[in-house]
Amino acid sequence: MKTALITGGSKGIGFGIAEALVREGWQVAITGRNAKAVGEAFKRLNSIKEGYAIGLKADVRDFEEQRSAVEKVLKKFGQLDALIANAGVGFFGSIDTFEPRLWHETIDTNLTGVFYSIKAGYEALKKSKGYIITIGSLAGSNFFTGGSSYNASKFGLLGLTQAVMLDARVHNIKVSTIMPGSVATEFNNHTPNAQDAWKIQPEDIGRLVVDLLNMNPRTLPSKIEVRPSQPKK
Repeated sequence: MKTALITGGSKGIGFGIAEALVREGWQVAITGRNAKAVGEAFKRLNSIKEGYAIGLKADVRDFEEQRSAVEKVLKKFGQLDALIANAGVGFFGSIDTFEPRLWHETIDTNLTGVFYSIKAGYEALKKSKGYIITIGSLAGSNFFTGGSSYNASKFGLLGLTQAVMLDARVHNIKVSTIMPGSVATEFNNHTPNAQDAWKIQPEDIGRLVVDLLNMNPRTLPSKIEVRPSQPKK
């Protein structure tokens, strides 16, 4: 039985991926900063398949917490086959008023946090010949007004992931980045609602992750852009 660690897995895209993997028979560990939210999420996952999920409080901005999370996964499940670096934040505003603390939180979470997660899990993934999937954004190749920190973090994430892909494939580790457009999640304090029906849904990204993990080992889609099939109504 294979095991995945998903950062930021208590809601949104991360939870959609976790749910898809549990339904596929994977053992899943989800992490997040909010212990209550993580606890509620892994209980929902275990209601699908009892014993297939654990929840861990861990902040991707703290390397030692990432190492500890990986150690707990290995102790519980014995191996790590996939790391899904999903945790992310978004703060937006014109550069003339944008606060430095928000810049640091964005870069520390969306970019440095992914580096920490990959470093923490790398040796275990070497042993399993595993898979690293980072969740980027179309904002990693399309800049926009008010997006200085978010664009910088996602452009950087794309570069980080593609460079790691070249490093890791000599160890038989596959690395991909998924770059979604508009997804119906709680991102940026949004509450998903019926008006979001035109958007990508979290379960769609979950399906995409499952398809990547099931792809023939000889094939590596290193960068995947995904957007709603229709424009906003």
